[in-house]
Amino acid sequence: MFAHGQTVIQYVEKLAPKAMALEGDKIGLHVGTLQKQVKKVMVALDVLESVVDEAIAEGVDLIVAHHAVIYRPLKHLRTDMAAGKLYEKLLKHDIAVYTAHTNLDVAAGGMNDWLAEAIGLENVEMLDVNYRETLKKLVVYVPQSHRDAVFQAITEAGAGWVGNYSHCTFQAEGTGTFLPREGTDPHIGKQGELEKVEEVRIETVVSSSRQTSVIKAMLAAHPYEEVAYDLIPLDNTGQALGIGRIGKLPETVTLQELALQIKERFSLQGLRVIGDLHAPVRKVAVVGGDGSSYVSKAVFRGADVFVTGDIGYHTAHDALAEGLFIIDAGHNIEKIMKEKLAAFLRDRLQENGYGTEVIASRVHTDPYQFL
Repeated sequence: MFAHGQTVIQYVEKLAPKAMALEGDKIGLHVGTLQKQVKKVMVALDVLESVVDEAIAEGVDLIVAHHAVIYRPLKHLRTDMAAGKLYEKLLKHDIAVYTAHTNLDVAAGGMNDWLAEAIGLENVEMLDVNYRETLKKLVVYVPQSHRDAVFQAITEAGAGWVGNYSHCTFQAEGTGTFLPREGTDPHIGKQGELEKVEEVRIETVVSSSRQTSVIKAMLAAHPYEEVAYDLIPLDNTGQALGIGRIGKLPETVTLQELALQIKERFSLQGLRVIGDLHAPVRKVAVVGGDGSSYVSKAVFRGADVFVTGDIGYHTAHDALAEGLFIIDAGHNIEKIMKEKLAAFLRDRLQENGYGTEVIASRVHTDPYQFL
C-alpha cells in the first residue's frame, strides 16, 4: 500500500508545522498536486534542472525540498528558457514539489538541531526565539471501560507534554447522563431511555501543532457515537522555538581546529574563516543558510564563533569589531537535511505500514568551487 500525497506531507508538517515559518516565507506545495498515491519521494535541498532529471530517472512522484522552486514571482512560463523548462519537466512527469524552509529551520529536531549535532554542540539552546507554541486544554469524558484506550491514544498522538514530561493528565471519576433520541445508535443504553454511566473526565494540554492529530486519535479510540469534549484556549505558552542554535563544544579548541572539523564533517571543498586561527573557542552559534542577520544575536548571546553561510565583507568587519569569529561554511551545509529528513519520513511511513520509498537526492547543488 502506497501513501497518499497528503499523508506524506502530514508527516513533514508534524516535524515542521507551517505555523513555524517566518512571515512571507514561500513554503508549501509549489508544483503539481498531492491528490494522488505516492510510490516514491525524493528529499532535496534545491530543485534545479539536474535534480528534476534525477527525479525523473528515479521514478519519483514527489520532491520535498528545503529551498523554494518558485521563489520570485513568475512573469511568464516559457519552455524555451531555463525556469520554464524545469517546470515543464515537473508537470509532464507528474512530479509534485513541496517546500519546507524556515519552518524546518525552526523546528525542534529540524535543520538547526541537525547542524548543531553534527558540529558536536552540547547544552544546546535557541539562538533567537521567534515562535512559541499556543496551548489548549483538552477535556474529554470517557466511560470507565475505555479510560486507558483513550488515554493512550491522545498521549501517543502528542497530548500531555509539560516540559520534558509526557503523558501528563488529570483524571476524575463521575457520572455521565444522556438520553439517546430517535435515529441514534448508542454504544451504551437504548433509544428513549435515560442512561447514567460511570465516566472519567480526562484533562490534558495539547499544542496547536498537535491538535488535529490528537483529536483524530481521540475520536478513533472513543466508543461513543457523539463524543463530549472541550478545547479551551490557554494563556500560558508551550515550547519556545526559533532560528539558530547555540551551545558549547565538549572542550575548547582553536578556531582553526574547529574550522577543519567542520570542513571534514560536512564534506566541504573549503570554507572562509574570519578571526584569529589560533584563538581558543568553545561557545558556538550556528544558523543554516544565510545567517548574516543573526550576527548581532550571536554577539549578544556570547558566542566565541558563529557558523553560518553567505557572510558579506562589511558584516565580517562588524563581527570582528565585536569580538566574534565566523566560520562561513557556505549555504550548502544545509545539504545535511537530505539524509535526515529522508530518514524521518522513511521511519514514519514504515511505522504506518506504507510501502512508499524515500530517497535523498545525490545531485550536488553547491554552485561554488574552490581552486
